[in-house]
Amino acid sequence: MMRAWILPILLVLCGSVLAVGLVFSGTPSTAAAVLLVFVLLAGVNSPLAFPRPIGALEAQRRSEADGRPVVFWRPGCKYCFRLRIRLGRSARQLHWVDIWRDPDGAAVVRAANNGNETVPTVIVAGRPHTNPDPAWVREQLARSA
Repeated sequence: MMRAWILPILLVLCGSVLAVGLVFSGTPSTAAAVLLVFVLLAGVNSPLAFPRPIGALEAQRRSEADGRPVVFWRPGCKYCFRLRIRLGRSARQLHWVDIWRDPDGAAVVRAANNGNETVPTVIVAGRPHTNPDPAWVREQLARSA
């Protein structure tokens, strides 16, 4: 679980150090702007930008019951973030599995991607799709409803 927070913590620390240096050099407004950018980057790369993850087994069970796709992702993945943002509010209807928190989820992704942990991997009707177009995922979600 801690691995998911390493990048956001490093971003905040680096931004803080840079901001302190800018304050001492006499540019506090620039320091505030730099710190804000680093905090925003940390938020985007944190697990907080995604719906609450569940375990792979639970996600697969729920998907079989309601027909909704399962998304395997990890914090810091720009493609996962792109998928999340492009799905908008409908992202909350999907079942999200953080492969860094769930070893079973990581195993499912490796099995679907020739041993690689390539994310996002979306499982629709038991078939894996690696880094699919967000519009296609939205279409699959509409079909499951």
